[in-house]
Amino acid sequence: MEKFTVHTGVAMPLRRSDVDTDQIIPAEYLKRVSRTGFGDGLFNSWRADPTFVLNDPAYAAATILVAGHRFGVGSSREHAVWALQDYGFRAVIAPSFGDIFRNNALKGGLLPVILPEKLVQELWLLLAEQPGIELTVDVVERQVSVPSSTWPFPIDDHSRWRLIEGLDDIALTLRKEGAIADFEATRASWQPVVG
Repeated sequence: MEKFTVHTGVAMPLRRSDVDTDQIIPAEYLKRVSRTGFGDGLFNSWRADPTFVLNDPAYAAATILVAGHRFGVGSSREHAVWALQDYGFRAVIAPSFGDIFRNNALKGGLLPVILPEKLVQELWLLLAEQPGIELTVDVVERQVSVPSSTWPFPIDDHSRWRLIEGLDDIALTLRKEGAIADFEATRASWQPVVG
């Protein structure tokens, strides 16, 4: 996965709470096993509404999504993370996330940033008043900033390290490739093999 240290980008206000993974990417789009090609299905049912924020040209270049409480609740669906990334988002800011979505996001390189509800509402107002304004999300310093303010956000040390190093689960395993090869070379030939 791509390393994530600091990202500055246009932010988009998604003024909705309880956004579940089926709303993020509907089930009919889950036939692919690759991580690409899901951007067109992102928020598919809402995009039919011409006033939906993804249809607003002012936010066309958005790479940071600012959403309401419990973003990503519902079924475990890695495709929800893939759809957001395929559309171009690098981070989602919300007061809370579905646990499974948050874990999938962190493991896939999409940064879920938790900020208090009051700050999220302030960001929504700022983004409505100044469409196209950029935010900076800094994993190294654990902070979100706009030109006039900076706010800290929590992220555990292990997830922060994985994002900074760009290590998904496969990359973590491959860091032990030498030890795995040594083990396989000395393993009894009568034992089962994977592969």
